[in-house]
Amino acid sequence: MSRYSEIDLSGIRRRSIEGHARIVAQEMSSHPPVDPDSFSQFWDGLPDILAARDLKQLASRLVDARLEARPVLLFMGAHLIKTGLTPLLVRLMDEGLLTSIASHGAGLVHDLELTLFGRTSEDVGEGLETGDFGMDLETSSFINNWTREAAAAGEGLGEGLGRRILEEAERRGLDPDAGWLSAAYRRGIPATIHGSIGTDIYQQHPEFNGASFGETSTRDFRILAHQVSLAEGGVILNWGSAVILPEVFLKALSVARNLGHPVTDLTTAVFDFMKHYRPAENVVRRPTQASGWGTYIVGHHEIMIPLFVQGLLLELKRRQER
Repeated sequence: MSRYSEIDLSGIRRRSIEGHARIVAQEMSSHPPVDPDSFSQFWDGLPDILAARDLKQLASRLVDARLEARPVLLFMGAHLIKTGLTPLLVRLMDEGLLTSIASHGAGLVHDLELTLFGRTSEDVGEGLETGDFGMDLETSSFINNWTREAAAAGEGLGEGLGRRILEEAERRGLDPDAGWLSAAYRRGIPATIHGSIGTDIYQQHPEFNGASFGETSTRDFRILAHQVSLAEGGVILNWGSAVILPEVFLKALSVARNLGHPVTDLTTAVFDFMKHYRPAENVVRRPTQASGWGTYIVGHHEIMIPLFVQGLLLELKRRQER
């Protein structure tokens, strides 16, 4: 026998499972598609549980918002661009499912390089050893010179850079829809860049002008804050930004509400490959704590975002066919 005392379970009170609620029911289980080629069967057959349920609800809420002319604002990190998702962004623009897009300096760098040079993303470790990281001439010269032009023209940073990337792509005979900034500019969709000094490679170069950068990026914050002020009942998506854009959104939301715009009943969604404090608090929880709904979807961008976009397009098609 053990030398330690054990609790006596003979007096435990028990009950029947009948009449007592359960969180998971058989009808919520997955239904594998009969036709492996059918995405609609796959989408409909996802289990009605946790993130799969949230994906479907988010798609429904986003389509509701756009059919009722309410805004959908996308905040995105650069990793989306680096994982080849720009064509999906352009498709969402063409379907009228995005009303504004915000990114930061890295989102600008990778967008410009892919649009004008067809490739991006250095080997940072290798370049750092030799002091060559971020020292390519064309990328930073274009950004810095065009930022000065945007400041002189009274444009926002995303607006001015989108215009110049579009013009340069057309001059070279390149596809202007290969980049999100030029694609947004062509369609009249506000695109904003929210940077900080010392974080991006073009700031390492002699052409960088802090006054022009500050003026245009400040204008972008005000442009974004105006978009947020219109977002009552709308959708806020934060895809892949862990720090800068959740903070920018929170401040823009505070400005909008301070100026008398209610901006309540928001639907918010974060997509990222791990959970971070600021997106969880500044996007999902705090903006919706009085009203609205939020979700945090964890997974690799190159898998989860194409999956969601396809489900979103399916939901839109079904609504249009009703």
